[in-house]
Amino acid sequence: MAKTLYEGMFILDSGRYSRDNAGVVSELEEIIRSHGGEIEISRLYEERRLAYPINGHRKGTYWLTYFRIDGPQIPLITRQCEINDTILRQLFLKVHPKLTEAILAHASGQSLGEDETEEEEEPAERSAAARRATVAVAE
Repeated sequence: MAKTLYEGMFILDSGRYSRDNAGVVSELEEIIRSHGGEIEISRLYEERRLAYPINGHRKGTYWLTYFRIDGPQIPLITRQCEINDTILRQLFLKVHPKLTEAILAHASGQSLGEDETEEEEEPAERSAAARRATVAVAE
């Protein structure tokens, strides 16, 4: 069975992350690897005030991870995240196979090459291009 690309968004305890960011990130990645996952990209998304308190925490560190894993392993990872005190919330989304290359390139900050130009697109052109890409994928 081929491994599928997933996007994982984690809200981490900001206090623990600020004290030991390397340890928290390695613990998070180890959860994925222990279930046969392969980390593609793992990076800090942002730190922000939460809309509502989660387990008494008013601030959270958002961590974004793209990883490949067999689908049946996701509930096991979810359960392990739920019992981990450092992870306040988590969300896993399956990435559509047609979007895999573009999403990984965007997340890593690389350009796709042929289709892109040196000039920055205007916001209206960018949103029109996004709509065309969405329609093309949906068909």
